[in-house]
Amino acid sequence: MKSLLSVPCLLVVLTMVPAKADSVVATRLLRSETVIQADDLTLNGEDIPGALTDPAQAVGKEVRVTIYAGRPVRPEDLAAPAIIDRNQVVTLNYSYAGLNIATDVRALDRGGPGDRIRVMNLASRTTVTGVVMVDGTVNVAPTKN
Repeated sequence: MKSLLSVPCLLVVLTMVPAKADSVVATRLLRSETVIQADDLTLNGEDIPGALTDPAQAVGKEVRVTIYAGRPVRPEDLAAPAIIDRNQVVTLNYSYAGLNIATDVRALDRGGPGDRIRVMNLASRTTVTGVVMVDGTVNVAPTKN
């Protein structure tokens, strides 16, 4: 009879112990604009709030801010790798109601796919903001009036 009472007590004690989660930390200094490799990261035994828990979530991403060795890696510290650099000449595409315009522009910001960057038309010196596409072009949407 005594052994039946000890089993539920053991279950209660086990459910009260918090689950331990590892956190991803940098193994070396990761400067801004560094693309993360697998050996740049390690897991530590601590549960650090906001830190990634799987190194695969960070490998291949670009560091947005400097991360020091031993410091946690957080999702907001990472972005898709930039495919357009500042001052690079790229193609700008504008499409509206069957009208397609493509022209060369100079990038005023760095950006990866999905990022909004400023670009300057080489002929008119007009500055517009567009979205970086996977192919390295910049798309500008028509303005709404």
